[in-house]
Amino acid sequence: MVIERAPLEDELGDVLEKALRLAGGDETALAARAGLDLARIRDAMDYRHDFSAAEAGRLAAALGLNEVGLAALAGGHYPLPEIAGLPFCLYPLRMPHGVSVANAYLVADCAQSHGLLFDAGADFAQLRRVWPKNLRRLDAVIITHAETEHVGGLAEALAAFGPAPVYAPAGAVVAGAIALGEGECVQFGGTEVRAISTPGHAAAHNCYVVTVPGVPSAAPLLVSGDLLFAGSVGGCYFSAPLLRAGLRRLFAELPDVTVVAPGHGPLTTIKNERAFNPFAL
Repeated sequence: MVIERAPLEDELGDVLEKALRLAGGDETALAARAGLDLARIRDAMDYRHDFSAAEAGRLAAALGLNEVGLAALAGGHYPLPEIAGLPFCLYPLRMPHGVSVANAYLVADCAQSHGLLFDAGADFAQLRRVWPKNLRRLDAVIITHAETEHVGGLAEALAAFGPAPVYAPAGAVVAGAIALGEGECVQFGGTEVRAISTPGHAAAHNCYVVTVPGVPSAAPLLVSGDLLFAGSVGGCYFSAPLLRAGLRRLFAELPDVTVVAPGHGPLTTIKNERAFNPFAL
């Protein structure tokens, strides 16, 4: 199955559930703070909701979320930006994962037949189905975190398109991987990859900023793993405070034009998510 355009990873109910986890509250307390009926909150968690913009605003205030973005999600019209300005070809490799998709990415000089693979999908059969025919060799594989839907296809990808070095966050259980810690950089031809340590979703999780230093005016690429999605964030399975700190850091440090390539859902930009992501405050 080839998915050309990914849907949003999360609907309103998912965002409310993640926000409650981050805030440490429950549905009853949320209903009381927002002045809404508990049954309607529970319906929203089950993907049945009819909130008005004003009610979405009350939910946002109760949870400390971005009101504009939450209202957009509630209305089914979360905005997505045009993607442009990258100094290389970016190939999103979208694979079915539950009711949504998991993403891997290839970054390559558009005139070359080799490149960098970020994450590796749940299994190689899915990865191979969406693999671009013009890319025949890997320079490296770079892992954001070691969950199955991001590393399951790794060994076979290396067998098919390697050999190539594998990089992963320090502490991630990825066989044979070279650890990339906070701020460490690796270069492949004219392309540079810088690691940002962002634990929160997982104990060992990196985002990666990909640039071509020889083209300083070009947009950077952020491979955000399961930290930042279009319209949402990853689940805080390891640490809510660290996940929030990682988000604040991305929004504080990266320029508006940065293209965001998340582990699930569609491409977006830092500018778009600063403006609309419910968790961007």
